[in-house]
Amino acid sequence: MSASAAPLSLYSVVIPARDEEASLPPTLRAIHAEFTREGIPHEIIVVDDGSRDTTWSVLQSLRAEIPTLAPVQNTGLHGFGRAIIYGLNQMRGDAVVIMMADASDSPADAVTYWRLLNQGYECAFGSRFVRGGKVVDYPRFKLFVNRLANLFIRLLFRHGLNDTTNAFKAYRRHVIEGCRPLLAPHFNLTVELPLKAIVRGYTWIATPISWENRKHGVAKLKLKEMGSRYFFICMYVWLEKYFSRGDYRRR
Repeated sequence: MSASAAPLSLYSVVIPARDEEASLPPTLRAIHAEFTREGIPHEIIVVDDGSRDTTWSVLQSLRAEIPTLAPVQNTGLHGFGRAIIYGLNQMRGDAVVIMMADASDSPADAVTYWRLLNQGYECAFGSRFVRGGKVVDYPRFKLFVNRLANLFIRLLFRHGLNDTTNAFKAYRRHVIEGCRPLLAPHFNLTVELPLKAIVRGYTWIATPISWENRKHGVAKLKLKEMGSRYFFICMYVWLEKYFSRGDYRRR
């Protein structure tokens, strides 16, 4: 932790969204209400990633209600990771939290991240699987695969974090810049960002968080499609850790 880290002035929320017309209104209202109540200066960047429903028009209608909402459209190649990178490229804040459109992530936990970053940490990583963490209605097979994948990553990197695959994490802006170029175009970005941040020497802290299954729409993650992509990005960062001779570590 860096005691001399500058106080933060603007918290950017980046939310990738594809066909989330029903989920976005309650999600965005809850985030805005929580941050406003806590006095956190913020912007909410929702990236419409090629939605075929009314997601974009829903976002436009919400702008009058939520003044900090800044929706954008990813007009290039689509994909979960590409949408997040597009949002990161648009952000104005000196810190960012990545959240899901389906209200699975708790705005109160995002506030905890903000406070930890303001204590001087450069990254705040939540875990649903430590004392104080909670999951609600997690599909059993998905949970089994999740724990297996996280165990593999933990053994591979020996970093002590047991929920690397969860996208819901927060970073100071300079960490994002220091982890570029970001390669993962799909859900594997959720492991590329934290693993690069750890391997490149940024300070981080883990904190308990909660997760609740979506109430609307359909989950976009397809486990069969993502296995090899997760493995690729893990091995890419692992090779950097052990064979790059520290060329990419922070200076």
